[in-house]
Amino acid sequence: MARIDFTPYRRSTVGFDHLFDLLESSVRNSGDNYPPFNIEKRGEDDFRITLALAGFRADDIDITAQQNLLTITGRKQDEAKAAESEMLHLGIANRGFERRFELADHVRVASADLADGLLVIDLVREVPEAMKPKKIAINGQQKSSLSIVDASDDGDAERGKDAA
Repeated sequence: MARIDFTPYRRSTVGFDHLFDLLESSVRNSGDNYPPFNIEKRGEDDFRITLALAGFRADDIDITAQQNLLTITGRKQDEAKAAESEMLHLGIANRGFERRFELADHVRVASADLADGLLVIDLVREVPEAMKPKKIAINGQQKSSLSIVDASDDGDAERGKDAA
C-alpha cells in the first residue's frame, strides 16, 4: 500500500492540521470496505449515508453521534446459534463491524431507518444564527437609507422655511 506524505503541505499551511489528519486516516483505513456504503448530498445542507447491512436487525446495530464523529457498530445477536449449525457455504458476511464517519461542524443526525437490508441515516447541517454571515452597516446606517443631498437644494429649502 502506498503511503502519502503530507509533510511539505503541513509546513506551508497554518490551521489545517485536522484536514491532513483526516486525509492520512482515510488512506490508512482504505483497506476495510465492510459494510459497503454510499454517501450522497441531497441538498445544500442535507446528506444521506446508506449502508448495506444484509442479515442485521435493528437490535444488532448501534448508532452513536458524539461531537463530530458518527459511529455505526453492528454485532449479530444470534452468532451462538450460527455456531451450533454446520454451514456448507458461507457467502453472506455476518461479521461484526464498526464504521466511523467524521462529520463537519454543526451536522446532526436527523433520522435513521433500517429497511430491506439498508440502513439509511439522514444528516442535516444547521448553522447557528450567531455563526451565519451578516451584513455590517457602515456608521450604523443601512446602505439603502443613505442618500446624497445636493447642498444648494438643502440651503434653498432652509431659506424657504425661514421666510415662511
